[in-house]
Amino acid sequence: MRNFWYRFKSKKLSYFSLILFIIIFIISMFAEFIANDKPLFVYKDSKAYFPIFHNYAEVEFGGEFENYTDYKDPYFKELTKDSIVIWALIPYSYNTIIYDLPSPPPTPPSAKNYLGTDDKGRDLLARLIYGVRISLIFGIVLSVLSSVIGVCIGAIQGYYGGKIDIFSQRFVEIWTSVPILFLLIIISSFITPTFWRILGFVLLFSWMSLVGLVRAEFLRTRNFDYIKASKALGVSNFGIIFKHILPNALISITTYFPFIVAGSIATLTSLDFLGFGMPPSYASLGEILNQGKDNINSPHIGIVGFVAVSLILSLLVFIGEGVRDSLDSRKYNG
Repeated sequence: MRNFWYRFKSKKLSYFSLILFIIIFIISMFAEFIANDKPLFVYKDSKAYFPIFHNYAEVEFGGEFENYTDYKDPYFKELTKDSIVIWALIPYSYNTIIYDLPSPPPTPPSAKNYLGTDDKGRDLLARLIYGVRISLIFGIVLSVLSSVIGVCIGAIQGYYGGKIDIFSQRFVEIWTSVPILFLLIIISSFITPTFWRILGFVLLFSWMSLVGLVRAEFLRTRNFDYIKASKALGVSNFGIIFKHILPNALISITTYFPFIVAGSIATLTSLDFLGFGMPPSYASLGEILNQGKDNINSPHIGIVGFVAVSLILSLLVFIGEGVRDSLDSRKYNG
């Protein structure tokens, strides 16, 4: 493992891509602390409030009503003018509609809205941060689940062979021929899309990416002498698969994982761009690209979406190439 890390660090492009990807991931995970239309902290009348975690009634700040506080209301600012109020760096959430824009939305970048606003008057940078988070979580979760299912099916095919392998392989070939994107569009048209529903539908087809690779590794390894010796000693099939053969296949799985994440993010972005992905109330990279297409006169929207998607996918590809080269011991025999 130490040798792998030293090799990976020697790939400067891949190493710095990993660092930048981690930074982007951490920033997106703390989106509520960076972009929010609620204060992070309020200290009034010797009491501390954390609106980012809890909804407070207006009366708790000295107001007149029992309803939840509208923190953008000038009345709240009047109530807390002598108090300590700490706001997020970007005082807008992904769904905050800004009413005091200098012109009808979408507006170009300015000192108030660093990347401008979309056609509904929402801050584009805030939506970008939240959209990146959804895309990264979706891509990583989908890739992990797909890898687990694909590895299990490929391992069973390759280890047992025979009729199990033949019938399983025919099923995989038929399942692979299904037009995934079109089927997802049809399903999304009559079922209300949510994060987990979209994840489940995409998972039905995305697990196939590793099956062939794992199957080939198991077919190659199952006849090795140490596997035959393990069987002779009475080691169970489960033990042989997961203790003796699977560790050898993990190298190939690790190599492909960043590319699988990139493909998962691209799938969600495509669905959102076509309008069959996340609900409109959610922030997503595909929705930003779709707005860029619909608002040609406001090029900043399309540029933001294009740069964000291109950057994330490029970083994952560079990381994958670095992992692949670092695990290839033939390049470091000397």
